[in-house]
Amino acid sequence: MSSLFGLGRPQPSSAEKISAIEAEMKMMTEMHARLAKICKAKCVPTDYREAELNKGESVCLDRCAAKFFSVHMSVSEQMQKEGAARGGSMF
Repeated sequence: MSSLFGLGRPQPSSAEKISAIEAEMKMMTEMHARLAKICKAKCVPTDYREAELNKGESVCLDRCAAKFFSVHMSVSEQMQKEGAARGGSMF
C-alpha cells in the first residue's frame, strides 16, 4: 500500500519541484509563442484594415489553435509510448 503513495521511493526536494515547475512553465510559454506566431502568420494579414479581427480571421485563428493543440497532443502521446517501450517514461 505504501508504494501507491510514493512512500517506497525518495521524494523530490523543494528545489527539484521548483525546477520542474519552472521547466514546465518555460515549455508552455514557448509553445504559446509558437502557436501565436504560426497562427498569426497564417490567419491575420499584415496590412491591418480594422482594429478588430473580422469573422474569417477569428474562425481561422480558432481552427489553427485547435489543430496546433491536436498535433501537440498526438506528438506527446507518441513520445510517451516510445518512452514506455524503451523501459521508462519520458514524462
